[in-house]
Amino acid sequence: MKRIVLKVGSAVLTQNGKIAHRRLDNLVEFIARLKQTYEVILVSSGAVAAGYTLINLDKNIVQNKQALASVGQPLLMATYKREFNKYDIISSQVLLEATIFRNKKKLKHAKTAIETLLKNNIVPIINENDVTVIDELVFGDNDQLAAYVAHHFDASLLVILTDIDGYYDDDPHINKNAKLQKEVTFISDSELEAGQTANNIFATGGIVTKLKAANFLMQNNKNMFLASGFDLNVIEKYLIEKKQIGGTLFVGVKNG
Repeated sequence: MKRIVLKVGSAVLTQNGKIAHRRLDNLVEFIARLKQTYEVILVSSGAVAAGYTLINLDKNIVQNKQALASVGQPLLMATYKREFNKYDIISSQVLLEATIFRNKKKLKHAKTAIETLLKNNIVPIINENDVTVIDELVFGDNDQLAAYVAHHFDASLLVILTDIDGYYDDDPHINKNAKLQKEVTFISDSELEAGQTANNIFATGGIVTKLKAANFLMQNNKNMFLASGFDLNVIEKYLIEKKQIGGTLFVGVKNG
């Protein structure tokens, strides 16, 4: 059975400062169907946003963001647990720090834990451990964390679900003639160095962090698919029916 990593961002999981329950419900229902064909690892943002629903703190202050994540993570996991229970699926929480990918012993233990969870039909829900990490050792966004998870935990594909429907040759908000790129085989340095453009107040990345995630995987001979998390029809067609009707596929160097 193929293994995939599914990453969903805060822009999808939150709306007007609250958890977007309908989108989360749709995501879980989709994962339940995916599990008939794939082993699924979920990388989920949303802890800070979930915390904000209970305590109104300025997330731009590091200490506040850590507090929001601490409050929000169990709330987010309880929401996932409730939804997965509807499909008799057990979910688990896995909090990771960037350091584990630099330490062979820690990485081995993490891989063993993930393998055990998947072997027992459990969905690992991964997030960065925002509460304890320090600036020098933090990923800072779950896009790049998801790319490392996909690579080191032996997934065949990373899927990023976000608030855009793919990667365009220009900014579609400015240029109405911008064209969606169906397939990307090369990402330039200028694209990787562009300014971040996160649209959601709880998002920490933008298109650049997604390009960095894609570039990392492409350089390691793995693929990434970028699609909208608001309408799951595109990714469902791609993963289940093997038809690409939208989204952008970033193709690994040796796969092109």
